[in-house]
Amino acid sequence: MEKPKPMLTLSQVMNKLAQKGVVKEYRMNDEGEMRLTNSDKNYEPSELTILRSYRFEGDSNPDDNAVLYVAVDHEDNRGMIIDSYGAESNYPGDKFDEFLRNISINESDEYNFQE
Repeated sequence: MEKPKPMLTLSQVMNKLAQKGVVKEYRMNDEGEMRLTNSDKNYEPSELTILRSYRFEGDSNPDDNAVLYVAVDHEDNRGMIIDSYGAESNYPGDKFDEFLRNISINESDEYNFQE
């Protein structure tokens, strides 16, 4: 029987993404606008596609739960969306969750680091 590969940590996944050139982050500001690092463009969910998602669970503390999404826009700008999940989110209110629910998903094996 083949031994399962260990799960990667958040920092290990971020390092692997950086090796593939994914170093920027899509973040939602206080006004509910989603922007890519060093950009003034406001994104709508229809302008992004999620290529991969990773979930991380803390061994002893539920506050350590996080999710990282690799996303791409229509101009092939790739970035990460990072959020804690569980009791507390990085983003207050429902805008962030609603935004995420409306992004299309097209899983890419390019970012499957477990195989």
